[in-house]
Amino acid sequence: MIRRVPVTALALLFAAPWVQADGHLMARAKEMARKFPIVDTHIDVPYRLQDSWEDVTRATRSGDFDYPRAKAGGLTVPFMSIYIPARYETTGGGGKLAHELIDSMEALVGRAPEKFAMAYSTADVEKNHAAGRISLAMGMENGTPVDGSLDNLRLFHERGVRYITLAHSRANHISDSSYDINRPWGGLSPFGVELVREMNRIGMIIDISHITDQAAAQALELSTAPVIASHSSARKFTPGWERNIGDDMIRAVGKNGGVVGINFGSTFVSPMARGYQEKLSKDREAFMAEQGISDWTDPRVTEFTNKYKEKAPFPYAKLEDVLDNFDHVVALAGIDHVGIGSDYDGVGDSLPENLKDVSTYPNLIHGLLQRGYSEQDIEKILYKNVMRVWAEVERVARSSAHAPSHEPQ
Repeated sequence: MIRRVPVTALALLFAAPWVQADGHLMARAKEMARKFPIVDTHIDVPYRLQDSWEDVTRATRSGDFDYPRAKAGGLTVPFMSIYIPARYETTGGGGKLAHELIDSMEALVGRAPEKFAMAYSTADVEKNHAAGRISLAMGMENGTPVDGSLDNLRLFHERGVRYITLAHSRANHISDSSYDINRPWGGLSPFGVELVREMNRIGMIIDISHITDQAAAQALELSTAPVIASHSSARKFTPGWERNIGDDMIRAVGKNGGVVGINFGSTFVSPMARGYQEKLSKDREAFMAEQGISDWTDPRVTEFTNKYKEKAPFPYAKLEDVLDNFDHVVALAGIDHVGIGSDYDGVGDSLPENLKDVSTYPNLIHGLLQRGYSEQDIEKILYKNVMRVWAEVERVARSSAHAPSHEPQ
């Protein structure tokens, strides 16, 4: 009688050497995800929960983040985004929302103190990591809640906010926005200049994602501490799209000692996905104009978008597209100036294949290993680069502890 060997066993028995090597490489990637801390400078959990609450201390049905998936992926320090929509600049209420979102992160720790802990400093991160807890650091996406007051800035710092993305999708009282054709300041506003200086003084990281090239250049020139682009990919792959960071600015961030956190969203890393999104936006705006619709939440707009995607499916980026962005920043600025800024829970259903949620960081590590990055290089990308920036921002603040405030007179 002939013994039938299972196909999977035959595959392993006769696998080409490169297949066996690749399996070893994935095992190594998973081990590195357990061995090294992983810092992600932009995850939009707070606003996601504000919009539709779920208990992320347990496995959730939706979203890109929850505790089990974060542990599976090796995530150690998610910078939770205190996201304030641009409309609050004119309607008011941004400060109230910001405090509510901060409260929600403190409440998350209160519900599961054995799983999460707040992180207000690099020392907190080390302590939490040693205790096996995920550190919740916070960055504010959109400076609108500062509301023209450096006292408000200091209050948010006291509450644990450790970076501010100066503007979001529209110009505000601090900075012009890359998304906004209205650019009243030609970069930073006079108050924005004061804000950058005070952020340096108190130990808050300046984030140049979302703002215009002119504003980013001013912030880099003014800052005495390293800055970050918390969730921006390389403009080389999305030509003409200012939301991503251009080559000159990548070099400038490197010279400043800062870090570019690569955004995983397909439209940020893939020219095909970017082109699709731009055409969809143009066609949708034409439909809305034709139908006399001004509200993007109108069910007819949702129906149009769904039918559009059924007829022409969205071209998701591949892991290779994300890796190309890492390669590009490294080539221009060096290995010390790139990190992870995934934008999980912030880019909707546009994440690339193999990077769909916070459990998939080992896939990124595997890809980096395949491209020849050393373990020391990957350690820098995963956490060392961002932690170095954070530590330097803390050092600058300590050195200016007795310096006068830059409050306008």
